[in-house]
Parts: sequence; C-alpha cells; structure tokens
Amino acid sequence: MKNLFKTIISRILEIEAKAVLRKYRPKIIAVTGSVGKTSTKDAIFTVISKSFYARKSEKSFNSDIGVPLTILGCQNAWSDPVKWLQNIWQGIMMIVSKQAYPEWLVLEVGADRPGDIKKISSWLKPDVVVMTKFSKVPVHVEFFKNKDEVVAEKGHLVEALKHDGTLVLNSDDEDVYSFKKKFHNKIISFGTIGEIDVKGSNVSICYENDQPIGIQFKIEYDGNVIPVKLLGSLGAANIYSALAAISVGVSLGLNVVEMTERLANHESPRGRMKLVSGLKNTTLIDDTYNSSPVALHSALQTLGEIETKGRKIAVLGDMMELGKHSAEAHKEGGEMAAKVCDVLITVGMRSRILAEAALDDNLADSNIFQFDNSREAGEFLQDYLRSGDVILVKGSQSMRMERVVEEVMAQPEKAGDLLVRQEEEWLAR
Repeated sequence: MKNLFKTIISRILEIEAKAVLRKYRPKIIAVTGSVGKTSTKDAIFTVISKSFYARKSEKSFNSDIGVPLTILGCQNAWSDPVKWLQNIWQGIMMIVSKQAYPEWLVLEVGADRPGDIKKISSWLKPDVVVMTKFSKVPVHVEFFKNKDEVVAEKGHLVEALKHDGTLVLNSDDEDVYSFKKKFHNKIISFGTIGEIDVKGSNVSICYENDQPIGIQFKIEYDGNVIPVKLLGSLGAANIYSALAAISVGVSLGLNVVEMTERLANHESPRGRMKLVSGLKNTTLIDDTYNSSPVALHSALQTLGEIETKGRKIAVLGDMMELGKHSAEAHKEGGEMAAKVCDVLITVGMRSRILAEAALDDNLADSNIFQFDNSREAGEFLQDYLRSGDVILVKGSQSMRMERVVEEVMAQPEKAGDLLVRQEEEWLAR
C-alpha cells in the first residue's frame, strides 16, 4: 500500500512539474554524478543567486519525487497524507494562477536504480548539465552491475541537454571527461590537472589557533589567477564544487572575481566535511551525510594532511549498498586509515573488516576500538578526547553517525542547526 501511495503521488507531482515548466519556462541547471552532487548544487546556487532569481533543490532532493518537489517549491511531506495533498494543491494553484517563479532552477538529479535518470530526462530538458565525479565502486551496486552502467545512466541527462546548452565536466575524472567526445554542445571543463578552462591550484588548509578552519586555493581562468578561501569545511570535494560553480557562472557570463567573493561567504552542506567545535578544545570533521569508498578515501586523505598537536582520530561506520564489493572496500579503507590516523574507532559489523585491515597494517591494537552503534561510540569519545585532537566522523546514512558528533560537539544545543537528519521523522527512528 505504501509503495502504491508513493507511485500515485510521484506521478501526480511529475504531471504538475511538467505543467509548471511549460508555463513559466525557467532555465535549468542539472547536476549529476556519483559523488559531490549536493555540495556542487549548493555552490552553484551561491554563485548565481545574487545575479538571478533562482531556486535550488533542498538537501538531497534528487529523485522522481525530489525533482518535482523542487520545481513546485514544495517540502517533503514524509508519511503525512494531508501534507502531500497540500503539496498537490499548491501545484494546482501554480498552474491555474500566475505566480512569481524563479528564472533559474538548480536541480540535483540522482539514480538509485537503472532507468531513474532516463525517466526524468524524458521530460526535463536542462540548459546546463554539470557532471561531478564517478566512483570506482558504483553507488547502489546491488542495482547496477558495474560502473559503466552508472555512467551510462547519468549520460541520459547529458542526452537531454538542449542543443544550445552547456556541458560542464570535471576533467580530473576520466569517466566524466569521456562525455566530451560523445557530445557536441558547448563544453566548459574544470579540475586541477592539465590545460582546462577553470583550474584550481595551490590548495592548502587554513588554521587559526592551531586548529583547521577551512581551505584556500587559487582559481585560474582566462589568464587570471584569483585566490579563494572557503571557511567551515575541508576536503577536495569542496574545491571541485567551487570550480564547478565558477564554470557554470562563466557559462552565464558572470564576473569571476564577483563569483569568488560570493563563495567566500558560502555555507557548505551539513554533514559533508563540515568543521564543528568539539569538547575539550577539539575539532570535529562532520562527514556523516553518507559514505562510499571514494568519499572515504578523500576524507581520510584530508585527515592525513591536517597539521595538529593532538591526535588524529577516525570514527568510521559501515559503508552500505556495496554488495560483493563490501569486504574489499572496507579492507582498503582500513589500510588507508592505518596510514593517516593515530586512533581508529569503528561502528557496525561491516567495519570490523576495516578494523582488522588497520591492525594488519600496523595500527596498534590499543588504538583500535569497535562498537555496535553510533551512540556507544560517541559516549566512549566523551572521556577519550584530549585537547587538540582532530576527529573525522563518517559512515553511511543508516549508521546514523551524526549521533557521534552530537555526543561530543561543544554545543549540542545547536545540533538542529548544524547536523544532518534532525527532522522529526529521522529523530524518531
């Protein structure tokens, strides 16, 4: 019954979204890829929203329901049928009456199963498509046989791009950049390697009072070199998001210097390498939104690059939906963790493989701790932390690793403003 209700609601919202697009004719920026979609979508919105009346997907609204909800300007009603009826009514009113509507929509488009993006692309015709990054191990691997199937699925969105539209590609990712040879649209490339349109260089971590506070780098475009500082978060993903946002802005004719100034005030998404003050003068790197092998590798790499007088602690939960790749992916994660952290704390059954791999790779047994759930790990950390420690917290959604952060953040009363999954529906689970 629940699936039937979802199917009916999804179909009604899709019909309304199509009608709204026909009536108001907004320009559409569609962001896809396996990694970094939400961060990129948010950075693009920051760059263009001061120049255009724009709307972005809320949080990770990227599905057959999330995309129409964004187009209609509605919120997720979760399991409340009354709120879903209100959403449907709001869509009807937008169609039958004239209302103010954004010039640009910044939409995140994802795929849980084969055919998801193909279905959306049958009626969504973007003016700009941004491809972020693919993962060696495909996301939702139990539904996709291999990475090539994922790449092909995302490619449906590129096929839907308008003939005079712009394709924005991450040139550092071979699978993403391969689309340059397949399509003849205007292409803008971004990355950190080689001769490309928008290039990032001289990346470093910013510090204040011996604690990391953000990242800084330079953007090279059209012979100009412009410094950029992003405070409040760490990691390569934020750099690529900024480069993608600048590339989109360039395609719209915006001034590069003004765009970098807007990025200086950019608020990165919750749970994505977000810096949070911890107990006992510690620094938390909150990367609890989700996890995958490529994202874990990037997060651990960042932890390894940080300079600190305290310990580097990695609190890692299970990575889900990896199918036959699960054991090997967790093993590789443990091997890398052993190289970059002083202390490893794992949460969940799958991550026991991660702990074993770290032990085999010479991380001391006395510095490895294993827990069944995130609350237990967080309670342990409260007494274990020392001043100056830097703690990376990461895991898949179902592991609820934000609970670890909540247990050791300096201001837990701000959890509702700073952490992921703070809605009533999530807190009740």
